[in-house]
Order: sequence, then structure tokens, then C-alpha cells
Amino acid sequence: MDFSQRMGLKPVARAFQIESMDEELKIALWNAVTVYFWDKYERPYNGAYISGSNFDSFVKIYAISHDIAIDQLPNYWSEFLAMLRKIFFTSEWHRTYTFVEYMAANGPVTSTSRDSRAEFIKVSNSILERANSAYRFVQGKLAPITSVEEIEEIEQAISSATPYSGVKGHLNNALGFLTDKVRPDYSNSVKESISAVESLARHLTNDPKATLGPALAVLEKKHRLEPALKSAFSKLYGYTSDADGIRHSSMEDQPSVSKADARFMLICCSAFINYAIDRFED
Repeated sequence: MDFSQRMGLKPVARAFQIESMDEELKIALWNAVTVYFWDKYERPYNGAYISGSNFDSFVKIYAISHDIAIDQLPNYWSEFLAMLRKIFFTSEWHRTYTFVEYMAANGPVTSTSRDSRAEFIKVSNSILERANSAYRFVQGKLAPITSVEEIEEIEQAISSATPYSGVKGHLNNALGFLTDKVRPDYSNSVKESISAVESLARHLTNDPKATLGPALAVLEKKHRLEPALKSAFSKLYGYTSDADGIRHSSMEDQPSVSKADARFMLICCSAFINYAIDRFED
């Protein structure tokens, strides 16, 4: 992240692409389709026609399933491919995903590429994860792994924390570490998420030196914080802050933190921040 993003003055990328698909993701998925399917096309003896090629049946099945008149199909594979490419890159995000899912189930399999579909699904999942897409292939179907509500919790927390520069800065940092496409840092994302909660707690208790534990005790006493919430966040804080936790680990002995861990922590801490601001500032 650059200076503007770290200071919360320039938006960081959305946590997940849930109702959108950026150009980089579209290109990556098209490249996967090309490598695992289009590059397997073999010219027939009579030139570059579709008829007689190893893609003859695939093209006809595609036409039938997409209500395209077979007698109106292009004669040449290059023309048909150009048609598919236009459809792919001009479609709305959900139709592009529909196309990708169709290829995973019906992409042309030849004698030399029997495992193309399985490999395509594997590579596509890697692409989707790298691009922070909210979807993954599960049992051959694209399924959401992140809900709209979870994304809204993160975005609302960043927006609501505007009066608290420290809180907003930590949330932006956590999101940046989580979504970095080149070098994501899940451990530091977790640290920043819990630091955002701690920073807000200090604001609400008017104690700039308070750690999260004592701050939660004050919030429980003065603002009637639910004991269950206090207990839950105390345990999360302990997970990141004990002697062997994420906050005190060096690069050499740092515990294994997955993207799922970092995502959960950011969503959970964002939800608490939204709750705390709404509850304690009314």
C-alpha cells in the first residue's frame, strides 16, 4: 500500500470481488480457458473448419445449450472463437462466471487432454483466490465463500471509523495485507484487525494507554457490554497476543496463519467495531 492508502485517504481494494469482476480476473480466467481448452484444437484434414475437427461436437453442443442455430454457426474455428471471446469479455460478471462454470463441465476433452476439466478447475480456483474473488469451484460448481453481509461489515467499519484515524488506518492496513495480490501477509492482517478493535476501545474509554483487556472491562461496566462479547474478544485478543501468539512472533517462528484466518478476523473485528460505534456513541 502507498502512503495515501495507509493513512486511510485512498480506498484500498475491496475485500472481495463479490458482485463484480475486474479486468485482471477476466483475463486470467480467459487465459486458463485458452490453455486448457482452446489450445487443444486440432485442424481437420480439409483446413481450419470446425466440421471434421476435434471440436466439432463441442461447438454443436454449445450451440444447442445456448439456443444458437447450428446452421448459423461460423464455418471456421477462428471465427467461432472470436465470437466466444466477445461474449466472454462483454458479458456482465455473473454471465462470465456462468461461462467459466460451463467450460468446467463441458469443455472439449480430447484423447490427449483427458484431465483438462479437472486441471482447469484447479487452476481456476488458484486464480480466483489470488484475485480475491468471493467464489470457488466446489464439486464442479462455482459457490460463494463470502457473503454480501460480510463484505458490508468490513466496508461499513472502515466508513464508520472515519472520526478515528487510528481505527480506520488499522482496518485499511488489515484489508491491504489480506488482499495484496503480490505478497499477501495474513499474520500482519490479523495483527492490524485486532489493533483496530483495541484502538477503538481506547477511544471509547478515553484511556490512550489501555490494552484491549482492561478496555473491554471498562466498556462492560460503563456501557453494559454483553459479557459473552467481552469473553469472545478477550479470547481472540489472547490468541494474537500471548507469548506464542501472532503479535510476539518473529519471522522465523511465526505461527501459520491462513487466508481464512485473516479473513475471519477482519470480518469479526469489523462487526465488533460497527456494533461498538452504534451502541456506545448513541
